[in-house]
Amino acid sequence: MGSHPKSLVHFRGDFIKNLVDNGYEVFGAAPDIDDEVENKLNSLGAKTAGFELERTGLNPFMDLKSINNIKKILIDNEIDLLFPYSIKPVIYGSIAAAKLNIPVISMISGLGYTFSGASTKAKLLQKVTQTLYRKALKTNHTVIFQNRDDYQLFLDKNIIAKSKPVDFIGGSGVSLDKYRYRVNEKVTDNIKFMFVARLIKEKGIDMYVNAAEKLKGTYTNAEFHIIGEPDNTPSGISIDRINELVKKDVIVYHGRQNNVEEHLYKNDVFVLPTYYREGIPRSCLEATSVGLPLITTNTPGCKETIVGNNENGILIPPKNEKALVDAMEAFLKNPSMLKEMGIKSRQLAEEKFDVNIINAVLLKNIKKVI
Repeated sequence: MGSHPKSLVHFRGDFIKNLVDNGYEVFGAAPDIDDEVENKLNSLGAKTAGFELERTGLNPFMDLKSINNIKKILIDNEIDLLFPYSIKPVIYGSIAAAKLNIPVISMISGLGYTFSGASTKAKLLQKVTQTLYRKALKTNHTVIFQNRDDYQLFLDKNIIAKSKPVDFIGGSGVSLDKYRYRVNEKVTDNIKFMFVARLIKEKGIDMYVNAAEKLKGTYTNAEFHIIGEPDNTPSGISIDRINELVKKDVIVYHGRQNNVEEHLYKNDVFVLPTYYREGIPRSCLEATSVGLPLITTNTPGCKETIVGNNENGILIPPKNEKALVDAMEAFLKNPSMLKEMGIKSRQLAEEKFDVNIINAVLLKNIKKVI
């Protein structure tokens, strides 16, 4: 159960197929499931169940309605185990399942804006969310985390008790067959950087385009690619700013794309200068599998995608534009770094992020309950 229907296919599709192959009857639940998602889930052997959910904000009437919707799904489909991920499905799904004595295994797939923002609104929302998490997770059979920083935060905030059964996985996992490895033998400064994320300040888009402006004047052969859509929030970058930089030939803007893997093969360095509270960013996992070096921040979730002493990329402090510029320039000055770091990225994907490894951990936890 998730808050976005496409995540059922893109992030949980391999897991759903694995469950079906192991003889489980699976229902994929999310709000606003369209025909495309339903058909894809059906092709995996799963059924669908929709429910109403207001994804942002806290509206007691809508939230109560969501809980009742979820209860109806659980009853009508005779669900034996609920597996929710993302904040609201975890909270409201757990509350609904507890009323029916249905076991729950929740996945904490990142804490997002609620635990990233520094505004008064974000801090208030965090306090409310902590209270709701505390109530919801209390009755969970197991809580699965994508990084140990989130687990420690939940302990520090008394959201879960030390005695609560937990487990850890390396993000949502990545298909090593779909995101195939390729060796990068490039030796020129025609380096192609790639940013893939929601185009909001917390994800680092402002820093990325500013860095591109600073570097483009000196490194005219460099390319700075962006995949994503402008976000209609106060922290979203304006489409006017994007268009201005496109006209100046500073960036290459692709908008939203459904074939990100093809773009990964055409680029050299993956950049995600986020300070958003990630689980482990799926985009970083895909980049490691293809064999791209990474530039990302020393923050929960992101730092798990860089190994050793910057062996497969460069970790930078969050909100540090100079560090981002320096990291990008390091590749422009030394393109020979690409090959060795790319090899290390693929090794990391094989050892830690392979979707088969992730699914085996999830299946183990499910078998403990059913």
